[in-house]
Amino acid sequence: MLQRIGTALLVWFALFDLLHDWRGARWLPAQLRGIGRVIGLWAAIQLAQAGGAGLGSLLLIFPLALVLQLGLATLRNRHLNPRDLLAEGTTATRTLTRVAIPVRHGTTPALHLVPPHGAQAVVCVAHGSGSDKYFYTWEMSALLLARGFAVLLIDLDGHGASDRPQAYPDTSESFSDVLRWLRSRYARVGVIGKSLGGCIATHAAAHGASLDALVVIGSPPALQLTRAQVRREARGLLRYAILRQLRYGSIMHLVRAWTTTPKQRTLIATEDLIARLDLCGSLRQLGHSPTRLPLLLIYGTHDALVPPAAVDQVEAAKPAWAVLYRLKRGTHLSTMVDPRTLQLVGAWLTLQLHPTSPNEYS
Repeated sequence: MLQRIGTALLVWFALFDLLHDWRGARWLPAQLRGIGRVIGLWAAIQLAQAGGAGLGSLLLIFPLALVLQLGLATLRNRHLNPRDLLAEGTTATRTLTRVAIPVRHGTTPALHLVPPHGAQAVVCVAHGSGSDKYFYTWEMSALLLARGFAVLLIDLDGHGASDRPQAYPDTSESFSDVLRWLRSRYARVGVIGKSLGGCIATHAAAHGASLDALVVIGSPPALQLTRAQVRREARGLLRYAILRQLRYGSIMHLVRAWTTTPKQRTLIATEDLIARLDLCGSLRQLGHSPTRLPLLLIYGTHDALVPPAAVDQVEAAKPAWAVLYRLKRGTHLSTMVDPRTLQLVGAWLTLQLHPTSPNEYS
């Protein structure tokens, strides 16, 4: 029995090592991977010869194999931190600088990323509640840079490195000032707002902020969290969209990414702030604007915080020309990093913000 368990472990280790794109989940050194696969194949043959008992051992040992694999991978890849992808400096794909953007009530901390040959269009990414400018934004930033956009990652009031409290209407006003700063530097300005960030961006746009395209991802028209909702959303962490982040970092650093700098001060609770921002009211206001702001809304069908009935409210309130996309099996936490979202957002923003002729920006 012990021999079969050891053999089953070897099979699982060989299978896990086939996750060649998920660097954070592997622990075998590159020079030993070929040998490891041969040993794994030999172990699989041994179990196959044992018939049903071999298969039983393989299934029985899976939890232990997974724990050992993740533990060894964490030790092996403790240096693999995805936040390093957003380190200040110049690489082959971008130049990143830290900036403190003047706003009417102080400053907004931000990371400003510019592609090697500059850009005429910029996309500002506004995070959700309890997050910050680093929170799982490395892949979206890389995608936008690859499409020729500059990128601005900001800390909303009361979050990250911001020394300003979360307040109403100050938080929306600060965001409008950030867009004004971008407008003075770029011909076209787009925004991606996740959850709270989407509520803030939509409110700012409805009240006169200047932008050329807006993407709203999982923003709630109202928020009343229950333990059941939190548990449902926590179960969604096992989605492929989140697990694939092991391509960029080790488990240790991906978990640490959830422990962002806490809110420093709040003058209004997030639930009350979302109510005051009034997403549906802002959408209706945009619908009456003659400017017809290009608007894309994306919601996961398994979002525990924004259930289907709430998405129906958003769809009823949105302008007629706006596009609302329901991402199958997407959760509140996974939708932003889902490959389908990345592809959709990248293509849509390219269509809206990139020039169709050389003289469009002149």
